[in-house]
Amino acid sequence: MLSAMGQLRSRLSESGSAFQDVFRNPELRKLQLAFVGSITGEWGFMVALLVYADKHGGASGVSLILVLRWFSAALTAPWRAYLADRFRRERVMLAADVSRAVAMAIMTVAAYSGWPSAVIYAAATFVAVASKTFRPAQAALLPALARSPEELTAANVSSSAIESVGAFVGPALGGLLLAATNTGTVFAATCATLVWSAVLVSRLRPSERPLPPVERRSAFAEAVAGFRALGGEPDARVIVSLYACQTFVAGALRVLMVVTALDLLGIGNSGLGFLNSAIGVGGLIGVVAAFALVGRKRLANDFGFGLLLMGLGLGLIGVWPRPVAAIVLMGVMGLGNTLVDVSAVTLMQRAVRDDVLGRVFGALESLLVANLGFGALLAPVLIHAIGIRASLIVSGALLPVVTALLWRRLLRIDERVPTERVELLGANSIFAPLPPATLEHLAAKLMDRRVSAGDLVFRQGDPGDRFYIVENGRVEISIDGDKVADAWPGEAFGEIALLKDVPRTATATALEDTKLLALERDEFIGAVTGHAPSREAADAVIGARLGSLSGVATV
Repeated sequence: MLSAMGQLRSRLSESGSAFQDVFRNPELRKLQLAFVGSITGEWGFMVALLVYADKHGGASGVSLILVLRWFSAALTAPWRAYLADRFRRERVMLAADVSRAVAMAIMTVAAYSGWPSAVIYAAATFVAVASKTFRPAQAALLPALARSPEELTAANVSSSAIESVGAFVGPALGGLLLAATNTGTVFAATCATLVWSAVLVSRLRPSERPLPPVERRSAFAEAVAGFRALGGEPDARVIVSLYACQTFVAGALRVLMVVTALDLLGIGNSGLGFLNSAIGVGGLIGVVAAFALVGRKRLANDFGFGLLLMGLGLGLIGVWPRPVAAIVLMGVMGLGNTLVDVSAVTLMQRAVRDDVLGRVFGALESLLVANLGFGALLAPVLIHAIGIRASLIVSGALLPVVTALLWRRLLRIDERVPTERVELLGANSIFAPLPPATLEHLAAKLMDRRVSAGDLVFRQGDPGDRFYIVENGRVEISIDGDKVADAWPGEAFGEIALLKDVPRTATATALEDTKLLALERDEFIGAVTGHAPSREAADAVIGARLGSLSGVATV
């Protein structure tokens, strides 16, 4: 017991240090404060928008604006996310902030001037699209700004805390302002929060990643690049499948919560407000729980646990339909949702190459928003078919069942990031400048290759397909039959053929039984050329090799 308490105190101490590091890091601090302006304004604005829609179109108006925002964001996400990979991510975020502020200014004028509601609906739809441009760019930028894996997790917990507080405080502030003034004033206030965000984003230092070369690819090819990357990563497929189920249930919850409060529990509009608040409060408690995740290597396990909490919280309301129990269980759902969000985002940052990370988050955003819509559309059908209580139980059971089916694969994700391999890569001058999440991704991609004494690793003139690090043993490097160097444990070879896109310019032969760690060409190129300091380090290594041989090329 004392040992467990000691471990908990130690972990909380490490977590506290990581959080302090987040806000000592000036770039992360500016990014998080910008997110405060972005998310708080968005939630406050939604209250005024829905009230406006109800006043001008009733329930149909509310439904119309929600459908327009959700599905327009889902359909455009893959194209928008390409911007986060094609251009500097802080500039993409700045463009999203400025364009949203302009749209809000137009909505403010439209509300005060009595312009047709179609103008406000169109501008609100544009704001939803631009907002979904900001978030993938922010999530893709975080790994480049964090200085350690612990700091990255802490930054994601901080972002989740900001989202939870924004979802709780934003609507309250928007409602209070709306009660005291009018919709135009709320739109103007939201414009101000977006200007705040834009000012902070504009002060971020330029991200140290060279722009990728412009390729002649169709718009469709760029749009599906994120989906292709997800499809090619087994770990990412598992995470996305479960995350999509979670958002499907969250979409159904939007409908189920209303009928539960008004029809099943009979607690009226105020009770519905309490249920919504309970989710927000649970989310804040979840932030405290997520605090202990910092430094943990078993985030997939925590992701699965969060899904179980969400499913059980929803399903048990159907089993035990009492007002107090429902409020407590909504809080449990909010807690689980925070654990899911923090773990999923960090796992995705680890699982995917940096050069497509923005598009992957865009593809993820598209899938999640679409599933919100599908969940909301299916919920009324389910309620009509089997009733409210049974619908709660069935919807809640979905997450535990799917999580149980994929539990073994979740656990294997945690086992694929061996610390010693991350340290081995970090000790190499080429990889040392890379962000922690990229190192963890590459470490999981390293493949074992055993070579017996006297066997060839590759021959001079062969195509360059892999980069190698010697884990143990020794490899001789020779050119035209003459020995030029030995590669010892911890040393690497094979980078010139990959970076210069030329055939192997030397032969590599094992001098004794040797264990190598191999990295495929695309993974190596994507990591090294996508990060300016790493590319500079690689060029320095190549220059040193060539210089030491007086102009004779090596591997």
